[in-house]
Amino acid sequence: MRGALQGAESRIALGLLRCGALPSLELAVLIEHDFAMDGFTTGASDTPGAEAPPPKIQLTPADWITAATHVLVDQSIDAVRVDVLAKLLKVTRGSFYWHFKDRNDLLARILTRWRDAATERVIQRFEDSGDKPANLVRDLLSLPSRGRVARDTATIELAIRAWARRDEMARQAVDMVDAKRLGYIQQCFVHLGCAEVEAQSRAFTVYGYIIGESLLSAQGTEAQRLAWRHFIERTVLAGI
Repeated sequence: MRGALQGAESRIALGLLRCGALPSLELAVLIEHDFAMDGFTTGASDTPGAEAPPPKIQLTPADWITAATHVLVDQSIDAVRVDVLAKLLKVTRGSFYWHFKDRNDLLARILTRWRDAATERVIQRFEDSGDKPANLVRDLLSLPSRGRVARDTATIELAIRAWARRDEMARQAVDMVDAKRLGYIQQCFVHLGCAEVEAQSRAFTVYGYIIGESLLSAQGTEAQRLAWRHFIERTVLAGI
């Protein structure tokens, strides 16, 4: 009975849409809500013994952000659209609006997750280690060499930096991340006894090497890249 009532409500909503009394987005949300109630779906039968419909896919905001990040990396920011993601995730477009206000909301959350994963959590992990500043610098220099995780992280970052070249929101996010990372590395050198200006120069050298390794990961053999890293390490820690 309840399924029949909900179906009637959805048909009324469809009629309102056709006469212009209900925006299409509100209709999509209303229908999706009705069909999700108590497991009812379009065309579901109340007849005992009828075959149960397949379970609905329950997605979280993180699922949409992950899919959007994959599309960003594999294609470009222009391809990160609601219709593309809905098709990729095998859900309706309406389900997107349960989690996000609009496309810009999704894009902002992509940047937030990247910042948190690639900067805030990394810094927190280093802080929690309680290691000496010199060892922290060495560990930072080793980040680009940490296998598949490092390659995947670099791939995402390069895609976001390409996006930032033509989008103000992304550019601001990248600038904030760069400033946060440089500031943290600089403080490592301050703790090692360097003056502010000297610490800033050494921090820039370390950070420039890390970014350069991401851009030039296909250059040199493993032994050569290790030698380059050790050269930078000796250079920035000289006299400390």
